[in-house]
Amino acid sequence: MALAILARRRAVETVRRHAAAASSAWRGYATSGEESDVVVLGGGPGGYVAAIKAAQLGLKTTCIEKRGTLGGTCLNVGCIPSKLLRCADAVPVVQALLHSSHMYHEAKTSFAHHGVKISNLEVDLPAMMAQKDKAVAGLTKGIEGLFKKNKVTYVKGFGKLASPSEVSVDLIDGGSTVVKGKNIIIATGSDVKSLPGITIDEKKIVSSTGALCLSEIPKKLVVIGAGYIGLEMGSVWNRLGSEVTVVEFAPDIVPSMDGEIRKQFQRMLEKQKMKFMLKTKVVGVDTSGDGVKLTVEPAAGGEQSTLEADIVLVSAGRTPYTSGIGLETIGVETDKAGRILVDKRFMTNVNGVFAIGDAIPGPMLAHKAEEDGVACVEFIAGKEGHVDYDTVPGVVYTHPEVASVGKTEEQVKAEGIAYRVGKFPLLANSRAKAIDDAEGLVKVVADKETDKILGVHIMAPNAGEIIHEAVLALQYGASSEDVARTCHAHPTVSEALKEACLQTFSKAIHI
Repeated sequence: MALAILARRRAVETVRRHAAAASSAWRGYATSGEESDVVVLGGGPGGYVAAIKAAQLGLKTTCIEKRGTLGGTCLNVGCIPSKLLRCADAVPVVQALLHSSHMYHEAKTSFAHHGVKISNLEVDLPAMMAQKDKAVAGLTKGIEGLFKKNKVTYVKGFGKLASPSEVSVDLIDGGSTVVKGKNIIIATGSDVKSLPGITIDEKKIVSSTGALCLSEIPKKLVVIGAGYIGLEMGSVWNRLGSEVTVVEFAPDIVPSMDGEIRKQFQRMLEKQKMKFMLKTKVVGVDTSGDGVKLTVEPAAGGEQSTLEADIVLVSAGRTPYTSGIGLETIGVETDKAGRILVDKRFMTNVNGVFAIGDAIPGPMLAHKAEEDGVACVEFIAGKEGHVDYDTVPGVVYTHPEVASVGKTEEQVKAEGIAYRVGKFPLLANSRAKAIDDAEGLVKVVADKETDKILGVHIMAPNAGEIIHEAVLALQYGASSEDVARTCHAHPTVSEALKEACLQTFSKAIHI
């Protein structure tokens, strides 16, 4: 206890010595000597949303973020060391490049079919990256504006738990301080998962971070991992002209996806000239030459072969960022994967210390982290919070997009539930046909006895927008007939969901 008191006194003395240097690192009205009601460690989607919600509920709130810009990996994923990564994924940044690359691909392959002819079409990669950076800057500054509006104190620096009510912070502008809080929320997100024997240097071997800021379009790109991020990033560079090969240890791409949708999705990507090597593992890496040589072999063992690439993207998933933040100092429990264990109120085993987002079990998605943040703060404020992980949608932002919510057909079958399936192809949807973007389908899985919708899976342009109708239906326990009898505007791609629901409980009109 005496040592702790001495440490705190020294921390306060340090703050005073560095007050001038640290002043620009602070935003808001509190000082290090004041105790906040809520201190949020991490300014990613879960952290900044929790901070804003806490302030809206009348709680004095401080948010600590080491980057100096808010939004976590999802907004800041640009050219920074991978060790600084936070949060679930890089969706807004990837979105910018996915959209830009899609515009180029459309101009190159589709415009002429619509009577729009372009000569001397080329990619200006620096301009494309500048547009992405501009979008990121605008979004991060927007969050700072929300902090000011809601009177959230913003501390720029690396925070570490010093006690159940204190976070010591190494300030970006120099010096350190101690932030006190009645409640602490850990929202440190996740980091890129590495692979044994493969060193990410963000030059030749890159994470999703490095893949978002390449200085030139690689002739050959190898993606290790066929999950959401790997396929999205592979899709970006494939559209811009790279020869993309995806290496995956598992027998399928995106293993969490509905099997039927997954097969059509892979065929669609192969049609776009992406190559796949499934049931394959990387056993050697050589970066001594100009590019990279990968030695691969079948996952079950067998004859080896060599893949050559200019750039290799390691996209093997993400891991909770929970080491080095002082969990062991105060005795916060974690599981074998490093995830912080929490109860239904998001509290850890240490009273007054909470955790949300990628740092705890559950889907590693930015929107899940946001919902965690809101619910956690509502519990702290004495209200009731709620997050239903069974209705968290997942989206692969390729083109067409693939979105899903609820159970896959394989899951329903494994659980022994009697079910019905309704499917509707986009080829029969008038809007999709009219805009020459009719590759995909909608699949609905419903309980055979009650007709309650159990899962919806969509491969279509803007599937990530359409899926929310299905999310709402599952949240309220709707039947396929409920959705089918709800009037949908014509012509829209959303009508495909209505038709799939019609096909589930009765028979679709347009097939």
